[in-house]
Amino acid sequence: MGRAWKFGNNVDTDAIIPGRYLVLNTPEELAPHTFEGVRPEFSKRVKKGDFVVAGKNFGCGSSREHAPLALKGCGISCVIAKSFARIFFRNCINIGLPVLECHHTDKIEDGDELEVDFEKGIITNITKSESYPTTPLPDFIRKIVDAGGLIEFAKREVRHV
Repeated sequence: MGRAWKFGNNVDTDAIIPGRYLVLNTPEELAPHTFEGVRPEFSKRVKKGDFVVAGKNFGCGSSREHAPLALKGCGISCVIAKSFARIFFRNCINIGLPVLECHHTDKIEDGDELEVDFEKGIITNITKSESYPTTPLPDFIRKIVDAGGLIEFAKREVRHV
């Protein structure tokens, strides 16, 4: 369970982590600068387990992996959006940050308490006593996310060969 941090459409990777911080490379280093230009209070108030909720085309712009790394460093448990930029979506999977497409993000407000059932693909808005269906991640992608990302998944798979 966590709180929703609401954003609009076309949130680009520069809004998530400004380009001047691309010299930093770990989630912990990037976290304090997440959404610095658009929501300066974000990194100080976000809590482990919170959710980023957005409209269409979240993560557009450059293909930098720093954007999902910054979100992961803040403790974001999942990014929920109507749609994602393709490379951002894949970068999230690669680093083990869950992402879900949900066409009902307009019903979620900033600060709503949410709970996600990744297996069933259901978001429960505890604040409003509502549930929203999502497009659940396919099993093989969920295995990558659950392993902590593509590298950890590959390490596990190699051990089983």
